[in-house]
Amino acid sequence: MSDAPRRPKAIKLDDPTVTVAEATFDHASARAAAGRTLVVPAPEPVETAGEDEGVPRVMPRGGGWSWRGVLLSALGALVSLSIGLAIDGLIRELFTRAEWLGWFGIALLGLAALALIVLVARELMGLARLRRVDRIREAGAMAGNDPAAAKRVADEVVALYASVPEAARGRAAMADHMTSVVDGRDLMALAERDVIGPLDKRAVALVMDSARNVSVVTAISPRALVDIAVVVIVNLRMVRRLAELYGGRPGTLGFLRLARAVVGHLAITGGMAIGDTLVQQLVGQGLAARLSAKLGEGVVNGFLTARVGLAAIELTRPLPFLKMSPPSLTEMMAELTRMPGKDAG
Repeated sequence: MSDAPRRPKAIKLDDPTVTVAEATFDHASARAAAGRTLVVPAPEPVETAGEDEGVPRVMPRGGGWSWRGVLLSALGALVSLSIGLAIDGLIRELFTRAEWLGWFGIALLGLAALALIVLVARELMGLARLRRVDRIREAGAMAGNDPAAAKRVADEVVALYASVPEAARGRAAMADHMTSVVDGRDLMALAERDVIGPLDKRAVALVMDSARNVSVVTAISPRALVDIAVVVIVNLRMVRRLAELYGGRPGTLGFLRLARAVVGHLAITGGMAIGDTLVQQLVGQGLAARLSAKLGEGVVNGFLTARVGLAAIELTRPLPFLKMSPPSLTEMMAELTRMPGKDAG
């Protein structure tokens, strides 16, 4: 066989003198095809997503084990074994002292296991309720003017508040709207007004009360540590009560998830920023100059509490604000800083 380059020529694959090599082509096949024209197909190119567009290919991470997972699993197993051995040793010790003590320890162990199962079930139910509210809100935001999608969202809203007394009149009104209203946006707007509207009024009153309590307590408290404790406790309780009001009723894990979402929402919207100029605008003409520094701190803390409450309303409400106007922070602060007896004058 010569290594000299040959001129290209056209051949027919159905020619008797042409042999097409298989995928498993080897030297034995080459010897069998001696004296004939041998055609070896080129391998098919493998397409990789993103390479043609200049995007580097990212190899997926394997789902294998990691040393961190091994460490956490081993420590968790050791803690579980230690607790189990301690309980086993305690039960054996109780039986050696008196048989009735051993059975009493087993009964306490069973009661503790039952309480643990109930607590886990409650946490799972709380997370499921929060996910249900989130799912309804996302469906309402994406429904648009689709009548079928809007009807499903309205049905979900009515079912969510089936046992809420404040929504009884709204549920009765929605029973008529379901058969008479065709437009999807109008149907969801009616569900928002008739079913969620009364709850919005309670939510705004709850936020106002919390902001007023924080403002008053932090204005008269002598210690900064007391101010921080009051702000944290009142805000956490307000977020939980808003979630319960709108149907979430979260457990401990669900509440932590909701609190993290509220903090993230405030960070994105920049709602925690406030300065002396804004305080003076909210308090009124020249009134901020006559306020003591402590009272000014109370106003600021009340503003922040109201902002947290508004963020919690947006995250716990089962529908986004469609036709109804969201509560205004300016109106809340005007009510918060209204001087007593001003209406009478």
